[in-house]
Amino acid sequence: MGYARTAVAPTVADWTARRTGTAGRWTPWELAMAKARTGRQVSVVLPARNEEATVGAIVESIVGNLVDRVPLVDDVVVVDSRSDDSTAAVAAAAGARVVGQDEMTRGLPRLEGKGDALWAGLAATDGDLIAFVDADLREFQPAFVTGLLGPLLTDESVSFVKGFYHRPLVRSSDVEADAGGRVTEIMARPLFNLFWPDLSGFVQPLAGEYAGRRDVLEQIPFVSGYGVETAMLIDLLDVCGLDSLAQVDLGERRHRHQSTEALGRMSAQILLTAWSRLYRKGWVISERPPGGLLTQFRRGEAEALSNLEREIVVSDVSVQERPPLGQHRRALATTAAAG
Repeated sequence: MGYARTAVAPTVADWTARRTGTAGRWTPWELAMAKARTGRQVSVVLPARNEEATVGAIVESIVGNLVDRVPLVDDVVVVDSRSDDSTAAVAAAAGARVVGQDEMTRGLPRLEGKGDALWAGLAATDGDLIAFVDADLREFQPAFVTGLLGPLLTDESVSFVKGFYHRPLVRSSDVEADAGGRVTEIMARPLFNLFWPDLSGFVQPLAGEYAGRRDVLEQIPFVSGYGVETAMLIDLLDVCGLDSLAQVDLGERRHRHQSTEALGRMSAQILLTAWSRLYRKGWVISERPPGGLLTQFRRGEAEALSNLEREIVVSDVSVQERPPLGQHRRALATTAAAG
């Protein structure tokens, strides 16, 4: 077994020193004044699927603190991702503008997953700066939004900001302080360090809280499933370079934890997403991965297989992509002009 090194690559060390901040560095009023000087509009997008328990409090906090009290955010949009609970009604009652994922992608192939909801949110907004926030957060603080917007409103050289935080893993019997990022540590971080080492300085590469400039976000595709954050960082590195990316410490993030089985499916989608980017680099020879199915095992019950005493569960974990929104709009404009 090797021993841990304390030194990182000079490129990563330099980037981390210059491009890492903390949310408390900016107050809402300071950012509102910076926004007024630039004349830019700010949108906040929350992709939400069956999040009636948490989405209302998040929207109320953003609207109350950053729309009504301080004129920082211009538009709060919740993308209802085919919820079968009261997510849409709760979000609207709290003050959000609610749009349906299918409404924003009408006429396009139906895709599943978070990435498609994010693409729909980008299409539904007009803000020059867009902040994305997950809708399952508990104990949400407005600093989650101000921290992401801080670098974008005060430094023109920053194009995209990723949040990071402590992620406690809450069990019925105890709380483990930083054990919440299981997929990050087991799948995403090894991938980035191996193939995209310039991105290894990101503390939470899979964080669901990030913000960017519209002109940059419209240049990248959005992966349909849980690989969206992985694809986004890799593609942004290609589009605008490491020095245009930043990260901000948002404190602590509490949210609903997924089962180990669900985390396995998420990891598989991240791996398939990485495959397509490796193909672009010429590091794998086939554009399509060998398979898009994941076989998992559950403790057997009625359908247990003989000798295994387990049930086999097979999931389709293949991923698709929406094209860059800017490319999509240009295609629509060309079609309209030809007609």
